[in-house]
Amino acid sequence: MNRMSILLAALAFLGPIAVPIAAGEGSAGPKKIPVILDSDIGDDIDDTWALALVLRSPELDLKLFVTDYGKREYRGKVAARFLETAGRTDVPVGLGLDVAKGEGGQAPWVKGYDLAKYPGKVHQDGVGALIDMVMKSPEKMTLLCVGPLPNIEAALEREPRIAERARFVGMHGSLRKGYGGKSSPDPEWNVKADPAACRAALSAPWDITITPLDTCGLVALKGARYARIRDSKDPVARALVENYRAWCGNDPGRADRESSILFDTVAVYLAFSRENLVMERLGVRVKDDGITAIDEGAKKMDCAMEWKDLGAFEEFLTGRLAGKEPAK
Repeated sequence: MNRMSILLAALAFLGPIAVPIAAGEGSAGPKKIPVILDSDIGDDIDDTWALALVLRSPELDLKLFVTDYGKREYRGKVAARFLETAGRTDVPVGLGLDVAKGEGGQAPWVKGYDLAKYPGKVHQDGVGALIDMVMKSPEKMTLLCVGPLPNIEAALEREPRIAERARFVGMHGSLRKGYGGKSSPDPEWNVKADPAACRAALSAPWDITITPLDTCGLVALKGARYARIRDSKDPVARALVENYRAWCGNDPGRADRESSILFDTVAVYLAFSRENLVMERLGVRVKDDGITAIDEGAKKMDCAMEWKDLGAFEEFLTGRLAGKEPAK
């Protein structure tokens, strides 16, 4: 037997040998979930926390940010400046339907910011950009919706087939508990602001996952957890706290003590994990007064109804958003 035959016999006896592949040399790692974030950023500050969490979640690949519920220019500035600060100008910003005018509490943070100079792409027709992104995606897109839903209603009207090519994850409704954990449901803002649009979105034939107030209405960071984010030198955390201080207005000291209720961060979490939540498959009907009623005859969706471990989620959220200090 020659040397080559001996070598082949030895390899056959040993079996396959695993050869490590360096990152960037053929090993892509876990596949990321492509996401479009549809948000009324610039009103309640929790939308900005949600954007920060998306950017700090390696499980997610943010493909497009779309402003919803009017205030197009203002919301676009907040999103664009935040993305630029985070070094993510690869993410296009789409301007949604012009259903409301004005600004909001984060206006001081974007004073003087020129949206036309955003280094990334700005789509004047955000609904069209959303449709185009969904229809051209080689894999199912996740629509992560954390505000009222006129954009989504319009997108479904323009191109109903997006419901075949996307899944919906949202912060909407109040099923058994209301604001502050009270024992009866409330008309939740994202629904009450436009019940017809929410009804269209929550009855479309895509897979739906929501966090109602039952779970998302209980999330807030205080004490040492909040301090880790407040004192972080990470650029995303710093931009987040700067926005929060502006949003606090006449009570800037609040931004030194604790966060507001971080409703929308739970929807971001649901885009890739359910580990700390108790999920129920429920039919949900949207009423004209903004109440979301459990109705077994309505469209079924996955609803995050209770926390298995709220503290574990808040610790997870803190770790993601505190980030790492930049190298000196």
